[in-house]
Amino acid sequence: MFDTMTMTKVLGGLCGTLLVFMLGGWAAELIYVGSGSHDEDHAQGYVIEVPEADTGPVEEVVEVTFEEAFAVADASAGEGVFRNCRSCHALADGENGVGPHLYDVVGRDIDAVAGYNYSGALEEVADVWTPENLYAFLEDPQGWAPGTAMGYRGLPDPADRANLIAYLASNPGS
Repeated sequence: MFDTMTMTKVLGGLCGTLLVFMLGGWAAELIYVGSGSHDEDHAQGYVIEVPEADTGPVEEVVEVTFEEAFAVADASAGEGVFRNCRSCHALADGENGVGPHLYDVVGRDIDAVAGYNYSGALEEVADVWTPENLYAFLEDPQGWAPGTAMGYRGLPDPADRANLIAYLASNPGS
């Protein structure tokens, strides 16, 4: 059944198919890429005109100080902000979660919660959780105390930070 002529036909068919695919690839490259080299410089096809930007007055970012933010702080609004903290912290005394409890945290020593293993980075920065220290820490925990175990990115809004501190100060253990 398989003689030399059959094997020659099969080999010829395979070589013919390969030749068709190679020629088809070459033809497609000529059609879609073109015959030019990619190393040549090409002229720009069109130019988009962009009008000069108005160089009017630039809005300055107003930096809110701690005193200004804390003077108008609203403890009831801070309760809503505390929802971000609730997944790791509790307000009840002695209920440590991923983070230490926040019972009476305003004015407390930084490493005062017994039974909680602090990272050590907080003790190097400050001794007491004053409203100012809390304000700075809540803005950027990793920036204020590099190496802290708190993985939260921080509260960028000064009003939110001040409201949260007012809530923590007014509700030490609710």
